[in-house]
Amino acid sequence: MTARKRSRRSAKSAGSRFERTVADYLAIHIDDRVDRRPKTGAKDRGDIGGVRLSQALRGGRVVIECKDTTRTELGAWSAEAETERGNDDATAAVVVHKRRGVSDPGQQWVTCTLADFVALLTGQHPQDVEAEEWVQRMANLPEAEVHALLADGGWFQADGNNEEMTA
Repeated sequence: MTARKRSRRSAKSAGSRFERTVADYLAIHIDDRVDRRPKTGAKDRGDIGGVRLSQALRGGRVVIECKDTTRTELGAWSAEAETERGNDDATAAVVVHKRRGVSDPGQQWVTCTLADFVALLTGQHPQDVEAEEWVQRMANLPEAEVHALLADGGWFQADGNNEEMTA
């Protein structure tokens, strides 16, 4: 028996069905406000919305990127989920991907980085903690040292001409 190739249309349809299945499963088991997100173009914020950490873990948002493909591309998927985490100002990002030959939504695979796993367990992403610590260190430095560090990074001109510099 020859396997049929997916067309773009059938692939999109399969992806939409998988997103719906994942959203419905999470809505039943977590919160009935969980649902598929409308597509938002360049500032994509993930496929499933309404997923949050518990209040004990600061209630941060979790980005979910769904994949129903025959080839596993964890690196690319993880990078996409991380971009979406930033777009959504979320605490963590995970990829839910189809497990071939398994229709039960509760048995699908979930993949994330170790940093996202830490965020899921603690409620705070390590990169966000590092950024907060950096801001605190910068706040305690004398202004001249801050200007020198920013100038070294190309964010500030030491000659004082900073009118057009933007972050």
